[in-house]
Amino acid sequence: MTTLTDPPSESFRLSMLIYDTRYRAITFQIIALICFLLFFGWLISNTAQNLADLGKEPSFGFLMEPAGYDINQRLIDYNNQDSHLRAAFVGLLNTLLVAFLGCVTATVVGVIVGVLRLSNNWLISRLMAVYVEMFRNVPVLMWIVLCMAILIESLPAPRAFRGDDAEASMKLFDTVAITNRGVYIPEPLFSRSLGDIPVGNLFNISIDLIAILIVLAIGFYVSHRIKLKADATQEATGVRPRTWYMRLGVIFVPLAALLVILGFHLGYPELSGFNFSGGTHLRNSLIALWLALSLYTAAFIAENVRAGILAISKGQTEAASALGLRPSITMRLVILPQALRVIIPPLISQYLNLTKNSSLAIAVGYMDITGTLMGITLNQTGRELETVLLGMLIYLAISLAISAVMNFYNSRVKLVER
Repeated sequence: MTTLTDPPSESFRLSMLIYDTRYRAITFQIIALICFLLFFGWLISNTAQNLADLGKEPSFGFLMEPAGYDINQRLIDYNNQDSHLRAAFVGLLNTLLVAFLGCVTATVVGVIVGVLRLSNNWLISRLMAVYVEMFRNVPVLMWIVLCMAILIESLPAPRAFRGDDAEASMKLFDTVAITNRGVYIPEPLFSRSLGDIPVGNLFNISIDLIAILIVLAIGFYVSHRIKLKADATQEATGVRPRTWYMRLGVIFVPLAALLVILGFHLGYPELSGFNFSGGTHLRNSLIALWLALSLYTAAFIAENVRAGILAISKGQTEAASALGLRPSITMRLVILPQALRVIIPPLISQYLNLTKNSSLAIAVGYMDITGTLMGITLNQTGRELETVLLGMLIYLAISLAISAVMNFYNSRVKLVER
């Protein structure tokens, strides 16, 4: 009688790391990782040695030194005796401002243009196609400079608003002044302000703003609960109660009451001397950068929207038409919600591109993080390594934050498989 037994297991040998397919891939990956770490370590060591030979050991102490330069467009108080760190923070806020405004505007324009490109009206669809091709095929830097030139050359100077027979006049019941030096709009003020909370030496957080945000958050939460209750009623009875006035009321009535308590009023711009004073000044550099980045990125978003709509089966439109839905309702409630699953992923890339393209702001004198930290601060201190590394980390953090928010939204709207 023959007994079958398992062959004895082969003992491990070093040669198996190369010749055995079970270990070969891991071996090569470990070798590649070690080589990369050695190269990276040599690069850091060589850079540190060269800087030491030049007497420029890496240090970030320069951030506490007085900046010595002014920033024309800023969201917080700043003067030229503040530190380079505060100047960099002002530039960061300017970057975030233009990125936020650009993303919102580009999204609105891009969706509208993308939908109109599919219009049955030949003229409208062709005009939208011309817009898309024109903006996509010209470098964004040229659009930024062109927008700046148009604003400077076509708008009236402040002196044109002077006199009884003035050449120009203010808009919106004399509350907005549009000049070749920028746009002056009313400024929100509080006569019974609650004060500010200082955050280090960088900025102050307005307690008024915190209170407004809290009231808005509570209002939106209550409005959402009202919507959920209306959905449950519709699910149970088939009749949806009218709740729009309640939802608007819980948001705006408490907000209006808070503004009255805080003594909210507007400070209007007035012509004083050779320029306007008062109000909020939006400089041409900000407006030009905002418009150029928005219109440029909107052309790419429009193509993403068009591709997303075309990815939806025509049967969806035909079924909606068979139910008697109007084309506008079909697009808003049937097509676009499904197309979002195709639109969102490339839309993230467009938001990132817009944010990074904002670094071209220095071309029109807009002081963002590139113009402050990696521009004037670098030239004054000679700390090119430190400033560039900080700038790279800041842009990386902004990009990762945008990606995280958009990926979270994408996970909420994507199709769930059974």
